[in-house]
Amino acid sequence: MFEDRLIAVLPNLFRFAFSLCRARDVAEDLVQITVMRALESQGSFDPETRIEPWSFRILRNAWIDMTRRNATRGPETDIDAAAEAVGEDGRRVTEARLMVDATEQALDMLPASQREVLILVCYEQMSYAETSEILGVQLGTVMSRLSRARIALADALGLE
Repeated sequence: MFEDRLIAVLPNLFRFAFSLCRARDVAEDLVQITVMRALESQGSFDPETRIEPWSFRILRNAWIDMTRRNATRGPETDIDAAAEAVGEDGRRVTEARLMVDATEQALDMLPASQREVLILVCYEQMSYAETSEILGVQLGTVMSRLSRARIALADALGLE
């Protein structure tokens, strides 16, 4: 059933939305918009295909719409985005948190086109073809953006 397939992909949609906007409330709004649009246009969905690429494309388009709409408003600040206290002491926990922070900062420094490809392929485990469909670009473009993103990320983190 369509609704069951859509519900199953909600955590992945949220993860992708959060990676795009870096704000929990905005990510939740994006997922809600995506679900509404998906339900409204479920007639255009081919049940023989995977729902992930189709729903991720809806989410990305919603993000683009939201970004364009918010461009005239100016920057917004999330008051709930207070720093969370580290739950444990210890060198490993601290180093891991620093590495996660450094990785997030390096991801934020990537151009949006490279960041989107990296997140879809590496985090969401979409195929190159699915990523190409979601982003509306050629397969070769996905591969070159991913390659450049990986190199830039490794350079930013000081990895070889």
